[in-house]
Amino acid sequence: MPVRTVTIADVAKHAGVAVSTVSYVLSGKRAISAATRQRVLDSVRVLGYHPNAGARALASKRAKVIALVLPLRAGMNLPVLMQFATSVVTTARQYDHDVLLMTADEGAEGLHRVAASALVDGLLLMDVEIHDPRVPLLRKLAEPAVLIGFPADPEGLTCVDLDFARAGALCADHLADLGHREIALLGAPRVVYERGTGFAERTMAGFVEAARRHGIEADARPCEESFDEVHAAVKLLLDERPGLSGLVVHNEAAAGHVLGALRILGRRVPEDVSVVAICPDDIAERASPALTSVLIPAEDVGRQAVRLLMAKLEGQAVPESTLLEPRLTIRESSR
Repeated sequence: MPVRTVTIADVAKHAGVAVSTVSYVLSGKRAISAATRQRVLDSVRVLGYHPNAGARALASKRAKVIALVLPLRAGMNLPVLMQFATSVVTTARQYDHDVLLMTADEGAEGLHRVAASALVDGLLLMDVEIHDPRVPLLRKLAEPAVLIGFPADPEGLTCVDLDFARAGALCADHLADLGHREIALLGAPRVVYERGTGFAERTMAGFVEAARRHGIEADARPCEESFDEVHAAVKLLLDERPGLSGLVVHNEAAAGHVLGALRILGRRVPEDVSVVAICPDDIAERASPALTSVLIPAEDVGRQAVRLLMAKLEGQAVPESTLLEPRLTIRESSR
């Protein structure tokens, strides 16, 4: 036999008060005496009453849901993306919001559809491109939005991310300071650059500019993710640049393969080649040798993005651009 759902009327009858009194106790919208409030809460506990989410949404004109738009496309590192997503979900729960995860690559059409449905209060967007086709619509939508990443023109938007240009420069600075005169960057898979993905483009630009500033030779190229592809890329790089002594890897899936390829090719790390990665700390720490790295602070970025979105929902002014300063941790792979 189905169990009947406990209603607010049941709570009111059990506590001996009006339905409106129960509503005021639960919403906090009106002062209720301590004794009455405790009596209502005791009835809620005894009866196992749970406020109806749909009714709360109608009353507050809020869906209590935000959308995380995360199109799963080629070249994206799923474990790192899930760190971002987990941070967004846990932070949203602190604000009593759930998260609708949108993984289809629907572009502006998908944003318009979910916004028009009134399913969500706001939007968080990832995998932002330099010339992102979703940006013009975002400027027109009534629903607030925050981008995890930066398009070429962020004016009128709210964007948050690691300062990837500075991250790339920091890696080049570190190798230059160690005395390396010929360095290279192995970046994201080629398809990521073909899409014009912002974080990859900015990292490469920052790396190249810093190397130029130091007056040292630098190469920067895409790198795929399988061991065979990484091995081929590293071998080609060393064949073309036999004097190469410093290598930066901005590809989480390839970082361990790069170390393995260097061993097979007879290059010791760090004695022959210093290696620096841009990746989460757990990837850097598990490598052998442990990788000097610039942290990708997925948890911090996710938290910041949700906080900015919640502030916008409350009508508060927020900065258009929030760039997190990169942090380099020196480990065993560079000298």
